[in-house]
Amino acid sequence: QVQLVESGGGLVQAGDSLRLSCAASGRTISEYRMAWFRQAPGKEREFVATVTNTKTYVTTSVKDRFTISRDNAKNTMYLQMNSLKPEDPAVYYCAATSYASTTTMASYEYWGQGTQVTVSS
Repeated sequence: QVQLVESGGGLVQAGDSLRLSCAASGRTISEYRMAWFRQAPGKEREFVATVTNTKTYVTTSVKDRFTISRDNAKNTMYLQMNSLKPEDPAVYYCAATSYASTTTMASYEYWGQGTQVTVSS
């Protein structure tokens, strides 16, 4: 079983950048497909990006601004968010799965507690 802890959220202005981190313990992230999801107030949790040892995929709505990566040696995953917009504020969650599914929230077995991202205009 893997434990996940997110960090790096905060309050920024529109146009700024943030890098979120997801530190894993208990197991190595190289064994898992990792992903970021986000949930804005009053909305359902939505997929943002996923990464394996060889591939990345970022959802269309943010792919020009967000980059997902992982450092297996540090057992950490990242989400680089550039040019943040007023529609980006949410709690950002990292997740891990041993299944092949990419964007389906229900397929992810392990979740962090989330980190809040707030964007002021």
